[in-house]
Amino acid sequence: MFKKFKPDMDVKSVYDIDFDSLLSEGVKGIIFDIDNTLVAHDAPCTKESDELVKSLIDKGFKLFILSNNDEDRVKLFIQNVYIDYIYKSGKPSAKNYLVAFEKMGLKKEEVVAIGDQLFTDCLGAKNAGIKFIRVGIVSKKEPPHIKLKRILEKPVELLSKI
Repeated sequence: MFKKFKPDMDVKSVYDIDFDSLLSEGVKGIIFDIDNTLVAHDAPCTKESDELVKSLIDKGFKLFILSNNDEDRVKLFIQNVYIDYIYKSGKPSAKNYLVAFEKMGLKKEEVVAIGDQLFTDCLGAKNAGIKFIRVGIVSKKEPPHIKLKRILEKPVELLSKI
C-alpha cells in the first residue's frame, strides 16, 4: 500500500535532473507541479525556470502542468513561456494525468511526473501508472496546510521503504 508513496527518484532540485538521460530512456513528456517544485510557493516564473522550460522544449520534450492551485496562479508561472496546463487538477486523482497524456499525444510509458509532495504529486503519478521524480523544496515558506502535510509525509515515507 505504501509503495505508491515511494518516488522512483529523489533529487535536491529540478535543476539536478539529468534530462538527457530521461530522453535516452524514452521519456518524451514531463508533467510538472509548480509550487516548491519549479519556483517558491505562489511565486512568478524566474529567469532560471523560464530557461529550464525553454531548454526542455528545445530538447524535444512535451511539457504539461498539473496544479491543484487556481488558474491565476498557473498563468503567473507561464507568463513568459506557454505550457499547456490543468488547474484545480484534483491530484492525487489520476483523471487529469490521463487528460495530460492525451493532450500531449503520448502514452503513459513515455511520461514522467516531477513534484515535491508525496500525498499529491507522487500518489497522483503512481495512480496514473507513471514514474515520479521528487525534488527538494525551493523554499521553506509554505502555507500552514502544506507544512502540516510535510509532517504527515514523514512516517508514510518511512513506511514506503519497507
